[in-house]
Amino acid sequence: MHPGTGVSPAERQHGGDGSAAGATDGSSGVDGTLRTQSAAARDAALKRRARAQTRVRWELLVNLVRKDLKVKYKGSTLGFAWSLANPLLLLVVYYVVFQVILPGNIPKFAIYLMSGLLIWNAFSSSVMSACGAVLFNGSLVKKVRFPLPVLPLSSVGFAAVHFVLQLFVLLVVALGLRYDFFGPQLLLAIPAIAVGLLLSVALSLLVSALNVRYRDVQHLVEIGLLAWFWANPIVYSAGLIKGHLGPHGLYWLYWLNPMATVCATMQRAIYKHAYVGTGASRQLVLADPGYAFYLRNLAISAGIGLVLLWIGRTVFRRLQADFAEEL
Repeated sequence: MHPGTGVSPAERQHGGDGSAAGATDGSSGVDGTLRTQSAAARDAALKRRARAQTRVRWELLVNLVRKDLKVKYKGSTLGFAWSLANPLLLLVVYYVVFQVILPGNIPKFAIYLMSGLLIWNAFSSSVMSACGAVLFNGSLVKKVRFPLPVLPLSSVGFAAVHFVLQLFVLLVVALGLRYDFFGPQLLLAIPAIAVGLLLSVALSLLVSALNVRYRDVQHLVEIGLLAWFWANPIVYSAGLIKGHLGPHGLYWLYWLNPMATVCATMQRAIYKHAYVGTGASRQLVLADPGYAFYLRNLAISAGIGLVLLWIGRTVFRRLQADFAEEL
């Protein structure tokens, strides 16, 4: 112990070590705070970059859809009105053929038919158009660097715009014919359209990438869509399928076709009346008179669509690096 201090050398050394340890702990705390702030700033920058990239992709997609619409109707006097003429003409033709010339057992058959046909046409046209989306924009792909998935997605957006316009025409015509389609079943159209959009995006990504590598894909898709059309209850009633497959316990197998579920749900949403006739002649026209059947099968179709979307995105990502060489 030194005189006048009352502190021994050992104590003085121990106190010095404690001061050094405290300084080290303080420095470590500051460094940890700085690292935390740096990580937070880096995460914020990454989020801002991701938002900016998403915004750019959406703007590019919207501009491509707008460009396709302008090119299609360039120089046309009626412009977008032509997209409304197609469903009107179909409604008139189907009404004359199936209500006047060859009347069937489905009242208002034109409305029944168009309820499922419009969503199918939107799906098939988007997939068929997306098949050549990358191929037909080869010069753009080779010269400009941009997110390539927007090319097939623009085909889906183009078909979606026409679908909305044509669906509006169908509802207006149904009102003009005094057909009552109002009711809670109309809400089924929302998940049906969502699942149809999911399937369109999934297959559009897949076939657009495959068609760059294998040019026969577009011909196979065209034939496949033609055959697939007849696998959906559009020109015939789902009740007819139930009558044939139900007794054999195979009715559920038919609904593993996701687009059959989408088309049937749109019919349930718009056509509304599940049965025709009365008494002994009462016959089921739609797939099911309730709602749970459609929601359950839409959930299954959505699951199938998600698997197809994963496959489509994976294939597109793996093949897009070679697009410039293949084109």
